[in-house]
Amino acid sequence: MQNRKIVLLDTLTFGETDLSCFDELGSVDAYKTTSADETQKRITEAEIIVTNKVVITAKHMQEAKKLKLICVAATGTNNVDLQAAQELGIVVKNVAGYSTDSVIQHTFSMLFYLIGHARYYDEVVKSGTYSKSAIFTDVSHPFFEIKGKKWGIIGLGEIGRGVANIAKCFGSELCYYSTSGVNRNEDFQRVTLDELLTTCDIISIHAPLNEKTKNLLDYEQLLTCKEGAVVLNLGRGGIVNEKAVAKLVDEKNILFALDVFEKEPLPQESPLLHVAHTERLYMTPHIAWTSVEAREKLINSVCENIKSSL
Repeated sequence: MQNRKIVLLDTLTFGETDLSCFDELGSVDAYKTTSADETQKRITEAEIIVTNKVVITAKHMQEAKKLKLICVAATGTNNVDLQAAQELGIVVKNVAGYSTDSVIQHTFSMLFYLIGHARYYDEVVKSGTYSKSAIFTDVSHPFFEIKGKKWGIIGLGEIGRGVANIAKCFGSELCYYSTSGVNRNEDFQRVTLDELLTTCDIISIHAPLNEKTKNLLDYEQLLTCKEGAVVLNLGRGGIVNEKAVAKLVDEKNILFALDVFEKEPLPQESPLLHVAHTERLYMTPHIAWTSVEAREKLINSVCENIKSSL
């Protein structure tokens, strides 16, 4: 078994997660990152590839004569040419459900950061401004309770349902829009996208990126959101038009939280990095999936995928 060559192409995406389970399955070459120019050379002798985001093309597979298995350390497999893999008899396995709880938690983390004005209140204390206050409190930046507020979910899959159930515990009124058009859930009210956008105080996105969801929320759609509404995108970049977000942040009192972007890392020239009302925009670098537990579960699942294929 130790002669079986396993190549890990982008271990930096796993952080400090223990990768020793791979050593039990074969001879491992591990690379922190792999550029497009480096991919072919690194996988030429591999029987098994583990990739998170490194793209594996038909040409890569054709020239990697020993390749039998591609393990995608993620749910999405859009970085692998699946048709070519099938034609060449190469098995492709992904991992689903490993980050559900992590994404749900980060959804609420982003919401509370925004509506609680966490950046302002943290700085007002640390800067010494609060120490000079004439009163014991600071009510200059009011926050609202999510109890009784209407929360709309776009994409009621496993993550969307998890968010809905927790929001319900807080006392929010729930509704959802099915991006596929076929989703049915008797626990929550199904509405049109227009109704969701115009009536909800909080909107969270947990949908995949596909032909139906690409630019689903563009400028005209987002403009219909209520004054003071909060829009959270933890689905995929590209579902919400980033130029529209950057424009609206400075035109209307709508709060946006984005953990995913159309191009990652976010380009320095992105309009999102040049808005005036930064207090209305909270962005994190695609970290919702990265809890310690989620990454451990991911790596263990990839190793199990390899074991089941041997």
